[in-house]
Amino acid sequence: MELLTREGLDRATTRLAPVMRRTPLVASRVLSDRTGREVWLKCENLQRTGSFKPRGAYNRIAGLTDAERARGVVAASAGNHAQGVAWAAAEVGAASTVFMPEGAPLPKLVATRSYGAQIHQVGSTVDDALVAALAFAEETGAVLIHPFDHLDVVAGQATVGREILDQMPSVGAIVVPTGGGGLVAGIAAAVALDERTVPVVGVQAAQAAAWPSSLAAGTPTPAERMSTMADGIAVGRPGDVPFAHVSALGDRMLTVSEDALSRALLLCMERAKLIVEAAGAAAVAALMDHPSEIPGDGPVVAVLSGGNIDPLLLTHVVAHGLRAAGRYLTVRIVIPDRPGGLLGVLGVARDAAASVVDVVHARTAGRLALDEVEVVMTLETRGPDHREAVLAAFATAGFEVAVQE
Repeated sequence: MELLTREGLDRATTRLAPVMRRTPLVASRVLSDRTGREVWLKCENLQRTGSFKPRGAYNRIAGLTDAERARGVVAASAGNHAQGVAWAAAEVGAASTVFMPEGAPLPKLVATRSYGAQIHQVGSTVDDALVAALAFAEETGAVLIHPFDHLDVVAGQATVGREILDQMPSVGAIVVPTGGGGLVAGIAAAVALDERTVPVVGVQAAQAAAWPSSLAAGTPTPAERMSTMADGIAVGRPGDVPFAHVSALGDRMLTVSEDALSRALLLCMERAKLIVEAAGAAAVAALMDHPSEIPGDGPVVAVLSGGNIDPLLLTHVVAHGLRAAGRYLTVRIVIPDRPGGLLGVLGVARDAAASVVDVVHARTAGRLALDEVEVVMTLETRGPDHREAVLAAFATAGFEVAVQE
């Protein structure tokens, strides 16, 4: 299969220069301290529409003939690609239609519509939406803009890699969130075309990881399961075009847990002051959990691929991240039903310097004896060590504690 050429990357760079932001590299001292290597964040969450996706979408749509643009474009997406296609189509004066799953987050629907797209909600998954988009393209002649499986899309995403090489000539490794593979393929191609030996490492959510098995099999293979908060990289099968690039040019593929993703998102917010979505934080999660598996020497650049997160999901993920970081502790304690019982439990929390977030005091749980009360209490702690100290304080005070994960 044909790989990206220098001419293709040069053409994409020229097309995108007037319309794309050259997103900044931001130093991360906390990640540098944790990994023992200089770490920088490539902030594609600050790109137009909030992700890297408009790069590939614009390059693809701008490359269409006048006749093709006149027929309009169509895409299927749950969010970032939808916004990228809608924005890019508006920039070149083409009509756009986007098929989105019925459960797509409201903010992404509103944003996509605001860029001028006609939206149809179909099915419960992006795969369902893609079937509908293909049928629409067949019926109307609209050009399907695939989110990753086209050489022009890979060329657009490759401009991220070219920017990194320009901004950080001494870069020693690049770590990239990976779904269908357009971004990691493009960055790997940009590195190879610059005749550099910089390792490019892809990162997937462990619960939606099609790449490791695909690379082992030597061909794109569907994932066995798809259940992750990182919906932006939850792609069931790598694209053929990205697979050809990654298998030839990439270095390795890592996977990260849901806990790692939520902790990484929390770190980006608290320490870097950057809002990212769970998928966008995947590279940071890999640096936090697998620093020894990042090859090469010299500075590491972690790509923050997107920042379009539903505020409601953000609230949930932040709470998950706090719990995963040992900063939230929820306990169930059965105490005697007598005056002062609850006060004794609260006193232990106070003496252990744990802040009480909420308390539920119930007499009606089915497993309780007549003279017992169940207390469910959420505490804010200062980290894993303090969390264990609080649990030890309850045990010393004679309380039997069940931790609620």
